[in-house]
Parts: sequence; C-alpha cells; structure tokens
Amino acid sequence: MALSITEKAAREVRKMIDERGHGVGIRILVEPSECSGLSYRLQFVDETLGDDIIYESHQTKIITDAKSLTLLDGTEIDFVREGETTGFDIRNPNVKQQ
Repeated sequence: MALSITEKAAREVRKMIDERGHGVGIRILVEPSECSGLSYRLQFVDETLGDDIIYESHQTKIITDAKSLTLLDGTEIDFVREGETTGFDIRNPNVKQQ
C-alpha cells in the first residue's frame, strides 16, 4: 500500500509549513460525510502518533492511519490552480465514478 504527493503539492505543503513556523507533514484521513458517503480531510501534523503510517515523497511526509489507508491505497495528492481557485486535488484510483 502507498500514498504519494506530486512535486508541486509537496512544494505547497512545505511552503505552508514554513509559513506556520512548525510541522512535520500533512495528514490525510477518510471520514464519513453526511451526503456523499466519504470525504477527505487534510490537516497539518505537528507530531506523529505511534500508530501513524508515514510515507515520504519529494521531501514531504504524508501521514495517515491504517483504517484510512485501506481506502487510500494508490492515492496521489496534487495541487491545482484553476483561474483564481487553488487547492489540493486527491486522486484516488479506488473511487468508482458514477
């Protein structure tokens, strides 16, 4: 099982951590959503937990838990810019398009 982050997204995460002044990486979680089943949550991590699963790509740590990883295997985090809008794009090959 694996998670990855594009170079562009990794740069953005490192920039945000630098602006915060602290942090070791970014956590990705899969959580229940009221309307669409499941949703992703990204959050900065200041300290890892003993049961965290940690991947590193482009000098950036991606942290998750075992339960989320089963749904995230093969996922890539990217950073996209569309006009004035920017944000992280979660590309999960396990999601079935409807």
